[in-house]
Amino acid sequence: MKKKVNLPANATEIILESISDGVFTVDHEWRITSFNRAAEEITGIPRSEAIGRYCWEVFRSNMCEGDCALRRTMKEGKTHVSTTTYIINSKKRRVPISVSTAPLKNERGEDLGGVETFRDNSVVEELRRELSSTFQQGDLVSRSPLMKKIFTVLPRIAESDSTVLIEGETGTGKEVMAKALHNLSPRKEKPFVAINCGALPDTLLESELFGYKAGAFTSAVRDKPGYFAVAAGGTVLLDELGETSPAFQVKLLRVIEEREYQPLGSVGKQRTDVRIIAATNRNLGELLEKGSFRQDLFYRINIVRLQLPPLRERKEDIPLLIERFIDKMNRLRGKAVTGIDDESLARLMYHDYPGNIRELENIIEHAFILCSQGKIGVRHLPAYLLDAPSPPASLREARNLSEEDAIREALRRNNSNRLAAARELGMHKSTLFRKIKRLNILLPAIDGRNTPGKNPRHR
Repeated sequence: MKKKVNLPANATEIILESISDGVFTVDHEWRITSFNRAAEEITGIPRSEAIGRYCWEVFRSNMCEGDCALRRTMKEGKTHVSTTTYIINSKKRRVPISVSTAPLKNERGEDLGGVETFRDNSVVEELRRELSSTFQQGDLVSRSPLMKKIFTVLPRIAESDSTVLIEGETGTGKEVMAKALHNLSPRKEKPFVAINCGALPDTLLESELFGYKAGAFTSAVRDKPGYFAVAAGGTVLLDELGETSPAFQVKLLRVIEEREYQPLGSVGKQRTDVRIIAATNRNLGELLEKGSFRQDLFYRINIVRLQLPPLRERKEDIPLLIERFIDKMNRLRGKAVTGIDDESLARLMYHDYPGNIRELENIIEHAFILCSQGKIGVRHLPAYLLDAPSPPASLREARNLSEEDAIREALRRNNSNRLAAARELGMHKSTLFRKIKRLNILLPAIDGRNTPGKNPRHR
């Protein structure tokens, strides 16, 4: 005969304190009425501070701004299981979680509010990124082997104080890259200031960078510090440097070499302690040949050069970027868009993106105007994408096309050397050969490893 076990009166409380999932309850005014130990650990907020506050003040989730599972549960009286979202913890870090909600009732069946359980998915998300070969540095995220090379050296570049030149087409994320360098550097606690040099004439650009003294010109009624003074100890990004005049380039060269500048209207010089990052969408080599960019300045800023690939050379990043932009727009617009359908994704994978990442973000923003919830469909895309040539019939074909482009580009850059191309793409050579065969990519009979005088053979 089994012995009867009598549970203590506070058995429910003991169980809730023992489990690893966070659990909290709210009343009908959305104030937290209970908060277990795991909820404290995941959020970093003590129970004494959480109880009595509105739930959105504690969790600061993107779900709070849009499609709240707990709100739906309390409105419909139904449970909702495994909704994914994220919260911002007490250290202002984003924590991915999965959420389940249910109505909160007493023993008489009276409705008291709602209960939510949530699980920290940080480890799962990290594993998912590893399995999908996703690389990340700050706000930069990619699956591209070309970007992986940059991510690998970025921390070492950030640690140095050398001037960096970032090259890339318009919209490839040069400012985001510069911010990542700053945030990884010892200067991260100091200001990051970006200025578009191509948008201002020389005189105004000088006053913005170097500042001016009262009386330097008619409207200068008081001293104004420039960006070099504002960013003291931090980083200055000189964007579109290739658009500046040779006269301004001379003054900038002096600042880089001597670490001092002269405000407009000043008779003295001021010392500066900033790291300079230059960015351009122009080919500075061609500008040197034309004489519109000074050679001495080029060699001063070209200590470390980073070349950002255009989006058409890293199409494997398109689904990842779309996911990020949808998440961002949901938070900003308070919408509940859950993703993008296969036909729309196929069209976006097929497009060549002359405007690069900025164009893709604009496409998603356009879609959000027409789509409030559910998945983005073809009808939500800009008209110019609908008028373009028809994409492949399926998402798989679109992805294959993107993969084929990446392989062809890698082979071209490595003079058809299959081994070198495989290394660049971050895969084993046998994997590359299988993909070449599956995608019916025609290869030259001579591998890039062959040299004149040797018998060529197909590898």
